Amino acid sequence: MPEKYIMNVSDLDLEQFNSVIKASSNYDFSEYSEKSIKRRLAKLLVDNKTDMQSMLGELRKNKDFLEKTVRDITVNTTELFRDPQIWHMLRYKILPRFAANNSINIWHAGCSTGQEVYSMLILLSEMGLYEKAKVFASDINSDVLSVASKGVYKYRFNIAYLDNFDKVIRENPYNYEEHFDVPYEKYMEIDKVKDIMRMKPFLLEKPIFRKHDLVKDNNIFTTRYDLVICRNVIIYFNYELQNRVFNLFRENLFEKGCLVLGMHETILGTHTTNFEKKDMAYYRIR
Repeated sequence: MPEKYIMNVSDLDLEQFNSVIKASSNYDFSEYSEKSIKRRLAKLLVDNKTDMQSMLGELRKNKDFLEKTVRDITVNTTELFRDPQIWHMLRYKILPRFAANNSINIWHAGCSTGQEVYSMLILLSEMGLYEKAKVFASDINSDVLSVASKGVYKYRFNIAYLDNFDKVIRENPYNYEEHFDVPYEKYMEIDKVKDIMRMKPFLLEKPIFRKHDLVKDNNIFTTRYDLVICRNVIIYFNYELQNRVFNLFRENLFEKGCLVLGMHETILGTHTTNFEKKDMAYYRIR
């Protein structure tokens, strides 16, 4: 690959990129983590075999290229029952708090390709909470939402994550003698020859998927939530934007509602007084 395509993204490059994006669309990356955006931009320059000025010119004149660039920058990875210890906490400490409710409203903010959403639905089903749950899911990236709504994944790519299914659904970390005989086929149709893992139709019917920009949009589902899951998203935001997003969650959580972040994410600053941290979860206290 020509050397000119192997480059670092400078502060000026990032400033120009943010300016073009804001002028040419409704997106705004100016308060995203500079390190994260620079890293993803550098990859895009290599992938597109171009330089920054050429990319900026294409962004100005080509709406389809702009949308694709936004999708490439915002795509995040996910997996079934990612970080089983989080799911153990959900199963044994968080969801039981809401078991007596007439309904349980759950929002997956930044749901990516949806494996987390289906993990939640499977868990709710095993806990006998499926019928009373209302599950909403959103992402800024329309491509990943399309994948999520279909619930079809590569089997060989996801086969390792079935170990997470075992740890969360079949095993009890608090009682290793207890084992739940739950076959994968209860929730998935697996075709090893075609390399397909498809979520069962009843799972596909439950969640409501919508495009949503945490930077600019309010609560598009017009409901309040018992539980908000936003994992491995705010790590890409700067401090000020993180606090705006935390305020969005706080305003739309019921009192004593729960917010779950990623393993390496935390609430800092002014919003620490609005939430009580227990284990790896945050409960709204005011």
